Amino acid sequence: MAYTETTEVLPDIERDEETGSKSDLEAGWLVICWNDPVNLMTYVTHVFQKVFGWTREKAEMHMLQVHRQGKSVLVRTTMEKAEHYVHELQKYTLQATMERDS
Repeated sequence: MAYTETTEVLPDIERDEETGSKSDLEAGWLVICWNDPVNLMTYVTHVFQKVFGWTREKAEMHMLQVHRQGKSVLVRTTMEKAEHYVHELQKYTLQATMERDS
C-alpha cells in the first residue's frame, strides 16, 4: 500500500523561564520590615514616613504591626522598586527584605 500524504514535522517548542524577564518587573514583590530590639518605635514611624511618603497614621499602623507581629508587609510593587525600598530602609538601619508574592 502506497502512502502519498506528506507529513509536516514541526519542532518541539518549549518555553524557557527567563531571568530578568518582564514579569520580574511587574508588581509582584513584597517589601517586609522585621522587628528588631534596637530602633525606637517613633524612629521607625519617621523612617516609614520619609521613605514611603506616608501619613503619620499609616506609618504608625505599620510600625505597630512590626512591633506586635514581628513584621509588616509595607508595599507590593515591582522588583526594581522593591529593591530600592529595601536599600532605603536598610540605610536607616531597619531590617527589611523583599520576597516574591505568590
